[in-house]
Amino acid sequence: MLSTDSSGSRFTPLVVVELASDTKEEAIAWLLSRIRDTQQNGGAELLVEQLGPGVVAEEKENPNMFLVGASWQRLLSGAEDVGLFKECSDGSMRGFTCVNKHSFKDFKGDGDDFLSMAECQYIIKHELDTLRAKDETHVPGYSQAKLYPGKSIIRRLLSKGILIQVFPLHDKEELKRLSFSWYEKVKLSLQPLDDIRHYYGEGQALYFGFLEYFTFALVPMALIGLPYYLFDWEDYDKYVVFAVFNLIWCTVILELWKRCSASLAYNWGTLSRKKAFEEPRPGFHGVLGFNPVTGREEPLYPNAKRLLRIYLVSLPFVLVCLYVSLYVMMIYFQMEGWALNVHDEDPTFWTGILCFIPSIIYAVVIEVMNLIYRYAAELLTEWENHRLESSYQNHLVLKVLVFNFINCFASLFYIAFVMQDMVLLRQSLATLLITSQILNQFMEAFLPYWLQRRRNKKMMRKVQKKRTMQGVELPLEEQVRLEADMSTYLGTFDDYLELFLLFGYVTLFSCVYPLAALLVVLNNITEVYSDAFKMCRVFKRPFSDPAANIGVWQLAFEAMSVIAVVTNCALIGMSPHVKAYFPDSETQLILWTVAIEHGLLAFKFILTFLIPDVPKHIQIKLARLEFESLEAFKKKRQLHGGKCWKPWSSARASSEEERRSCTH
Repeated sequence: MLSTDSSGSRFTPLVVVELASDTKEEAIAWLLSRIRDTQQNGGAELLVEQLGPGVVAEEKENPNMFLVGASWQRLLSGAEDVGLFKECSDGSMRGFTCVNKHSFKDFKGDGDDFLSMAECQYIIKHELDTLRAKDETHVPGYSQAKLYPGKSIIRRLLSKGILIQVFPLHDKEELKRLSFSWYEKVKLSLQPLDDIRHYYGEGQALYFGFLEYFTFALVPMALIGLPYYLFDWEDYDKYVVFAVFNLIWCTVILELWKRCSASLAYNWGTLSRKKAFEEPRPGFHGVLGFNPVTGREEPLYPNAKRLLRIYLVSLPFVLVCLYVSLYVMMIYFQMEGWALNVHDEDPTFWTGILCFIPSIIYAVVIEVMNLIYRYAAELLTEWENHRLESSYQNHLVLKVLVFNFINCFASLFYIAFVMQDMVLLRQSLATLLITSQILNQFMEAFLPYWLQRRRNKKMMRKVQKKRTMQGVELPLEEQVRLEADMSTYLGTFDDYLELFLLFGYVTLFSCVYPLAALLVVLNNITEVYSDAFKMCRVFKRPFSDPAANIGVWQLAFEAMSVIAVVTNCALIGMSPHVKAYFPDSETQLILWTVAIEHGLLAFKFILTFLIPDVPKHIQIKLARLEFESLEAFKKKRQLHGGKCWKPWSSARASSEEERRSCTH
């Protein structure tokens, strides 16, 4: 569907900007003029049109919704601005430049189909985010919304509540094709990762790639663990070989994933892409000052004050939450003891069922506590006032990981090393794992789908008041308003966290419950379909995230694998058969256990060095690209008389000349 800008230019709507319904007219006019203005005048040079009323106009409809797009020439110059990497005719991945646009593989004609819709939307978001105030002191009509030269306009409007949301639109036809090949038919084949990346971007594709890889990597552990479980070997020390295999295999799969991730990132053009300079977060506040790096005026906040907040407030809060978690765990053990006493006094079928009830209740309580803590951790991390989004995410991930680890696994550690009851450990592990999987599937798939289906029915009933929609595509106005009401996708944080906890259930107590790997494989298969369904039918389309790897989660999984070595070695050392080899000296047993544990850890670290993170052929391509860049720089220096710099005015003129070449 095409829209028309106020200048008469027709464009494809890509992004929606929604302002508050009571936004003042002078603020709207000012923002639209800045979006439309040329780059030379400090604008974004984008095309924008106000969304018309719906089929059935209602008083509560927000009139301040705007469709944003751009000309293809503007998108191509934006691709160069964001450092987009595309495949060249020689098969290498290089940063796109307008000057060399015809040397890229898929560039034909004017380059109309050269960029994917996700890339175009990412470019528009980048241009909106980098829209900066010039000489304005405040947003017109809002004296409290202060501005200063260089301040991001979009971030200020978001922090003051004037701007409600900015989101990319779905492409209904492309989404229909992706849905069919992804989740609408049950098939024994790999996910269409390239299509997912083309539609949603590299960050989403890497998550689904990791989910698929993780599932296949657990298959050998599941196949080996199944006969152990079916034969019902009560002596868990017979699982020694299985546990050692699991520990080594976990190290191998994590190292091989780095190589797989590097291959995907190189093919998608994000491996060698330079990370953009991070701007301050929208919620960041402080005293106005000058950034010594950019030279721009922006809020400054003392790092010492932030550290005081972290160590004097956040850290004690986390410790109190951990204490509450351990207190709830002790209540669970009291309930467990009561249920076992009842069963011992009168062992019937129903008292046998009663033995599982405390574990099920505790599993539900764990999930509820995780949700409450997650909300509190977000508020606390926001209050710490981190300047950069990456710093905010790192502190949030650390808080959530520590609490979730203690909350989910503390009871298992207590049963294993304090109570030393391996039968109860197996029962508790199985109950916690299965209950958490059922709850996650309900909360992540069924509930969002049901809520979105209610919204869709309400919208369709409203449209059908005006005309029958049989075989008629939903009008653009209604489609935009429908997507605006859809749930916002909050990123891959919760998805990776769920996989992290499942990884812990599989690895921490391998020698006690060998069926865990099989249960996680089955869960992951359903997770692929439920997550794909949510992305296509429940959530707004997220902006593309040009990720090169899974980030801090790689470290989290590796840390879990190290803890698993210690846990399993300690469990094996506690087994009666192993103790029989050291009847006279418990100290000798401990020394041997610690020695074997150190040996396995050493073997793990040797494997990390032996397996390169990046495949050799990609290393060669990256080295060749760096060599050619250095050679080109040398030639440029020779052309300019050996000087390695140009005056700012001539450099800007050269840049503008290259940009204008996109229009020819």
